[in-house]
Amino acid sequence: MSHFLSTWNSRVFEFGAILFIASIFPGTLLPASLYALVRAASAICFAPAVGHYIDTGNRLAVVRFSIVVQRAAVAVSCLCFWALATNSLIIPRVQSMILVLLVFLACVEKLCSIMNLVAVERDWVVVIAGPNNPGLKILNSQMRRIDLFCKLAGPLAIALIEGVSTTMAILVTLGLNVSSVIVEYYGIAKVYRMVPALHEPRSHVLSSDTPERNQPVASVVRRTFVHLSSWFRLNYEALSSYICHPVFLPSIALSLLYFTVLNFSGQMVTYLLSVGYSATHIALIRTISVAFEISATWLAPLAMNRVGPIRAGLWFISWQGICVTGTVTFFWRAQPLVAASGLVAGVITSRVGLWGFDLCAQMVIQEGVESDFRGSFSSLEASFQNAFELCSYALTIIFARPDQFRYPVSMSSVVVLVAGGLYALFVRKRRGHLLHLSACMPLEHPTVAVPRPRNVETTPHYPQNTKPELARAHMRRPLQHVMERASMHCVRG
Repeated sequence: MSHFLSTWNSRVFEFGAILFIASIFPGTLLPASLYALVRAASAICFAPAVGHYIDTGNRLAVVRFSIVVQRAAVAVSCLCFWALATNSLIIPRVQSMILVLLVFLACVEKLCSIMNLVAVERDWVVVIAGPNNPGLKILNSQMRRIDLFCKLAGPLAIALIEGVSTTMAILVTLGLNVSSVIVEYYGIAKVYRMVPALHEPRSHVLSSDTPERNQPVASVVRRTFVHLSSWFRLNYEALSSYICHPVFLPSIALSLLYFTVLNFSGQMVTYLLSVGYSATHIALIRTISVAFEISATWLAPLAMNRVGPIRAGLWFISWQGICVTGTVTFFWRAQPLVAASGLVAGVITSRVGLWGFDLCAQMVIQEGVESDFRGSFSSLEASFQNAFELCSYALTIIFARPDQFRYPVSMSSVVVLVAGGLYALFVRKRRGHLLHLSACMPLEHPTVAVPRPRNVETTPHYPQNTKPELARAHMRRPLQHVMERASMHCVRG
């Protein structure tokens, strides 16, 4: 329940904040773009520090801190939105200051969301499942279903309320966050008490050149320089460990998939509206897409139980690559409306491969990353995901016209193929092969029994040190074999 409420509130506020800004500042995209850009940039810059805090802090204290600070940031943001929406502050300079405050609170909310997500889904889940592999698959699938459900229902609910009244939607968001913080705070503590393994401390190796807090400093400038150098050193060490880690390739392949416009987010929705789709059609399409995505949370565990997470991931990323490549080929050759319909169909079917690969790659990462490095590793992965997502926005800024949307679509398909190639390289390194060629094409022909001439005496060969009784049994085998074949021919005749 705690994780569901946390995910629900995060999804509702993430989508609702853009709607609130668009309603408060009509006729311009600058405030919304600035808000989203700085929010994503904060995740890229400060996610390694968040991961370090997750790895070094008490598990319960980390999650509780993320819950309280995230809810406080959302509550203050809602009060600011309410003040702007009701025109309580008509002074332009004050409005600009409130917008700056909203951007800062958005950064805090984003970092706390990453902290909660990484701590619960990448650390707590692994500890709770323990050495039980099927249990970890089930927990991962349940977590993904919660996220996908909140991804569909949360934005839809707040959009319907905002359609009636922006002020009402702001107050509903504020009420949900304030009322759920108690349930989240004590609910996660109940889970912590139920699992003794979560109480076990994690060992950490501290760098010998880390500056001590009580170290005397000559001035404020020197203190600032020391902290900045420590921050850069921390990021550099975490990035080096991330790149050199054995499961770096599946992690970066998963992150690359965020560099795409082939999803039903703002870029593709804007294109579909431009070619004639209505908002009702898009809502129906999003619902069907999420249904396909949720189906992957059942298909992925079945595939992992059958062939293992590594090979299952290769299957799912291959399926996504096939769907996306075929879709892009059709998109370039058909008429705009027909091409858009084919694009919708291809993207919906590819979502099964995307989320199936997401679950398989997450399983590989959870099993391969050490417990003391899970927070830093997953936070860096989140940084790369946000960076690639920003690249997708930059792509649609460069190719902004609807008739140029084919270029971002093509680039997205190339990125999927690159991600598939990186994961295939990982599979090749880990397993030594990509396909079982011996199972696909037998290399040895079955032996055919050739009748021996009757006048040729054959003596079986056996080791010299064989005992006499074993040797006699070995010599009787050819005669028994001939008699059995003769009896079979008689029955057939």
